[in-house]
Amino acid sequence: MAERTAKQLPISGVELSAGAPFHPRLGDLALDLAKSGTIGVVVALPSDTSASYQLRPPGGGADWRARADGTTLRPVPVPVTHITPMRRDALYDHRAQQAALAVTVHHEDGGTSETVLVLTPAQVELYSIQFARLIAARETAREHSW
Repeated sequence: MAERTAKQLPISGVELSAGAPFHPRLGDLALDLAKSGTIGVVVALPSDTSASYQLRPPGGGADWRARADGTTLRPVPVPVTHITPMRRDALYDHRAQQAALAVTVHHEDGGTSETVLVLTPAQVELYSIQFARLIAARETAREHSW
């Protein structure tokens, strides 16, 4: 897998139980469970002079504090704008009865991440038919554009 380039930290592999700490960086978005899931921008980190995180609503407003241990904070994933297939061969695992297609996920902040689209045999057949129709429509459009 390529290095993640999205500005927000990835949440995969993070255990999000009630007590799992999240230690955001300055400027990160964080969801605060102690404030009923309110989302804020981290504007100050715990330090020698401050015993808590300081957060502010993204559009401005009154600041609030969150516990320094991060147990009430959760990461806010960056929204996805679209997904594109990568220029790699799709793979089929006959034992698992599934196909895998490498894709790039494009995030709202301009970052990207790579993952795999997993398809069942029925989905592969369905998309094969749909892609055949798309190719035929494209060829027809080319013929009529001359």
